[in-house]
Amino acid sequence: MSAEKNILHPRNKHRSRYDFPELIKSLPALEAFVFINPYGDQSIDFSDPAAVKMLNKALLKHFYSVDNWDIPANYLCPPIPGRADYIHYLADLLGQENGGVIPMGKFVKGLDIGVGANCIYPIIGHQEYEWSFVGSDIDRGAIRAATAIVSANASLANVISCRQQSNKHQIFKGVVKPGELFDFTMCNPPFHASAAEAQMGTKRKLQNLGKQKGRETVLNFGGQSAELWYEGGEVAFIRNMVVESAAIADQCLWFTSLVSKSSNLPFIYKALQTAGVEEVRTVEMAQGQKVSRFVAWTYMDTAEKAEWCKKRWTIK
Repeated sequence: MSAEKNILHPRNKHRSRYDFPELIKSLPALEAFVFINPYGDQSIDFSDPAAVKMLNKALLKHFYSVDNWDIPANYLCPPIPGRADYIHYLADLLGQENGGVIPMGKFVKGLDIGVGANCIYPIIGHQEYEWSFVGSDIDRGAIRAATAIVSANASLANVISCRQQSNKHQIFKGVVKPGELFDFTMCNPPFHASAAEAQMGTKRKLQNLGKQKGRETVLNFGGQSAELWYEGGEVAFIRNMVVESAAIADQCLWFTSLVSKSSNLPFIYKALQTAGVEEVRTVEMAQGQKVSRFVAWTYMDTAEKAEWCKKRWTIK
């Protein structure tokens, strides 16, 4: 019997260990990457980008009915269980505004800042809660790849759209249209401050996996520069997001962003205070040995939030 991962959200479909026989039934090509590890369990080589990508393809097909998913070489291939957690905790956040009932359906609209070539958050958000999404990215190749995934799956085709951010110094500007409304925004910001720092992080990860060989560094989950680092790091990115969010304060119920380091929280709280937000919430999520969290902020008071939910969710 597979042990449950109690650290994941109760609705997360990945609380049990990977069931490789079932995953192989869904995607037979995965079998070539599965082996018996020293503990007698089936596994894959998590330092092998091809194996990780094939595992993701199998998970998306088995749990989310996504038959056609692929990403170009060297783009971020994210661990799906942790990505699903962010979606489920966001659903809880929206449900708290709706009398404890999670709003479902395509009329619930999210904006994923940095959708990446993988399009993971919109995929899980729609397949779990039927939400619709706009995904933005600075990378033209990522937008092409994400759009191809959406087009190749009928269940996604009319509910996810991708927009390129043409200005690397902007986040919401140039993406959010005048008068356009979002129930939430989400973001997994680049957390390194430079390419060199990102490279060091890659080396540490591979050393932890026991796969560092000489000077060659290959990141098992891939990643383009825009996905991995931003000048000033995570704090600078989120500060910019906070500043820009003030200009569209009445166009979104909850703005959110992952924060990888708890030591960054005081700087983010200060930026939120300066921006004059109405309410801030910090939602903790534990995944494996890593504790993550996202910060959520809104410019709406209790009455305004109630009116928003009534207009957008209860009349459908």
